Amino acid sequence: MSTLLIIGGAAGPALLGRFVELAGGPAARIVVIATASSDPAAAEAEHLAAFREQGAHHVEALRLDDRTAANDPGVEPVLRAATGIFFTGGDQERITRVIGGTATDSVLQTLVASGDVVLAGTSAGAAMMSGTMIVEGDGPGVSRTSVRTGPGLEFLPGVVIDQHFCERGRINRLLSAVALYPHELGLGIDEDTAILTDGDAFEVLGSGAVTVVDAGRATDISVPATGPITLSGCRLHVLPAGRAFHLTGREPSA
Repeated sequence: MSTLLIIGGAAGPALLGRFVELAGGPAARIVVIATASSDPAAAEAEHLAAFREQGAHHVEALRLDDRTAANDPGVEPVLRAATGIFFTGGDQERITRVIGGTATDSVLQTLVASGDVVLAGTSAGAAMMSGTMIVEGDGPGVSRTSVRTGPGLEFLPGVVIDQHFCERGRINRLLSAVALYPHELGLGIDEDTAILTDGDAFEVLGSGAVTVVDAGRATDISVPATGPITLSGCRLHVLPAGRAFHLTGREPSA
């Protein structure tokens, strides 16, 4: 499996520089995909400049505004030539609507499975990395109505990812999502914070923390159609930079 760098939003120079380093440093060939953005031209320009400032000499944007573009045969050689692919923030549902099931999706899945590329995403680009994707939700409690989910592109199976986590107070919706899908680990990633993973374990990078919600050992989960959820015996970990977590073993480590 390829290296994944999943950023909770508002990535600073250190995280962007780490992506460039992982992709090959000055020799990196980086492709920026701003499908999630409401202003893709601005998002592309911002990230192209940022990666060049971090020393990447070859950076280009791949504009995928609709499914016709995502199925264009010309997309595959661009992606296969890349050493790093970066998804910007915006609306994560737009990524799945435009790319899900297309030729672009197939190529990305092949590249990730083969380990031939570093795949990164920030904010919406992070949310779509999981199979069950958090779309929205800002309800006051832990309930069905506190979160709305949909299918992600599932580059990292077995997790559900939330972003801008502590900055936007999203613990309620992550707890709600994990109660609905207790087989998946909930990962709440703060801004300027990332997980770096090859699929079996992740390391925390950046200035914030990653909150892990694990309902695997919960003794009682009750999700009524209306009203608050019961979630007893759930485990919660808060992991700052330098900490690691084994996904298959569901345990943190130094």
